[in-house]
Amino acid sequence: MGLDAYQIYKKTQVSTASQGELVVMMFDGAIKFSNQAKEMINQSKIAEAHEKLIRAQDIVSELSAALNMDTGEIAKNLYQLYDYINNLLVQANIKKDVEILDQAIQLLTELRDTWRQVVAKVQ
Repeated sequence: MGLDAYQIYKKTQVSTASQGELVVMMFDGAIKFSNQAKEMINQSKIAEAHEKLIRAQDIVSELSAALNMDTGEIAKNLYQLYDYINNLLVQANIKKDVEILDQAIQLLTELRDTWRQVVAKVQ
């Protein structure tokens, strides 16, 4: 019953969030899965690390696909940054390298924190 209540809470949270808040949630998810993958790599749980990294890659790909490229230079720069982060995640997954993963986590965290500031200013 507790899990059902949590799922309902999360669904409500997502359905009532602004677009900016959804972007922050997506970054939170990518960071969470990347950190979980790092833990799995450190524990030599390769299959589990792979699954977590694929989830993080999927989120970054979704962020990239959601960009409106007609908005100009910012969208193009974000696209390149998302592509770079995705490549870091792929390389970390192939090599099971936590140093590469740390680079991706740092960039994801910086972007998430920037989005949080934007959302706070808009509200």
